[in-house]
Amino acid sequence: MKCPYCNTPDSKVIDSRTVRDGKAIRRRRECVDCGRRFTSYEVIEEFQPIVVKKDGRRELFQRSKVIDGILRACEKRPITMDQIDSFVLELEREIQDRGDREVQSRYIGERVMAQLKLWDDVAYVRFASVYKQFGDVQEFMDQLLELLKEGRKKGQ
Repeated sequence: MKCPYCNTPDSKVIDSRTVRDGKAIRRRRECVDCGRRFTSYEVIEEFQPIVVKKDGRRELFQRSKVIDGILRACEKRPITMDQIDSFVLELEREIQDRGDREVQSRYIGERVMAQLKLWDDVAYVRFASVYKQFGDVQEFMDQLLELLKEGRKKGQ
C-alpha cells in the first residue's frame, strides 16, 4: 500500500484487527522508506445491484420485495419459508456472480416463475397472472392449458 506521506509504494503491516462487527479489518502500517505509520481499512465490497424495471425506472435490489411477491403467490400453499429463503438467497448469489451492476426485472421475474412452477402450479399461476399482467380471462386460460399439457407430458 502506498504511503500517504512520501508516496512510496511499499509498507509493512505492524498490527491487524477486526472492526465494525467483523465487517472490516484495521491495519497499522509502517512505510519502509520514511518509517512513518498510518492506518488502512480493508472492507468487504457490498454489491447492491440496480434493478431495471419494465418501464425503465431503476431501483436498488430489495430482497424483501422478492420474498413478498413469492409469499403472496404461495399463500395457503405447501411451500415453507425455508424453501423461499433458500431460493431468494440462491437468486441473490446468481445476480452477484453475474457481476453486472444492473439486472433486468424480467430476469428476476422469470427465475421466480420457473421456481414456482417446480414447487406448485397454483402458486405459479398466481404469480404469473400478476407478473405477466393477464389482460383477460382468455390469457389466464391459455396459461392454465399450457400447464395442463406439461402435466400430461410429465405423466407419459
